[in-house]
Amino acid sequence: MDATLKWHDGLKFTATANSNHEIILDSDPSVGGSDQGSRPMEMILEGLAGCTAMDVISIMRKKRQNVTGFQVTAHAERAEQHPKVFTAIEIKYTFWGKDIDPKAAERAIELSEQIYCPAQAMLAKIMPIKLSYEIIED
Repeated sequence: MDATLKWHDGLKFTATANSNHEIILDSDPSVGGSDQGSRPMEMILEGLAGCTAMDVISIMRKKRQNVTGFQVTAHAERAEQHPKVFTAIEIKYTFWGKDIDPKAAERAIELSEQIYCPAQAMLAKIMPIKLSYEIIED
């Protein structure tokens, strides 16, 4: 996998990886950015959430669960001092649907955590990742 970042001005960059989709990265004006794109650390957290979300919804479909809505929320704690790394992450999976089996949801989350999501596997080696879920009946 490769990524290329092209500088525009200030702290604004356009990122392109193997899929050839462009993403704008930028920073807060207080540090020289123009607030026109995502922050790099936000993208790491979004990448983690996206990785596990795709796994979980795919598994739930294979389990023929009647999921009508799905959301993954990730929250990262950060160190106070530079380089302000993530120190802990919480991921919450919210399912909406009819008669969703909690065991199916738990197993889908477990499979993503233990087998399928490389972002989660990588980040779990350096910090705790707490997982939770809720099912909301439609």
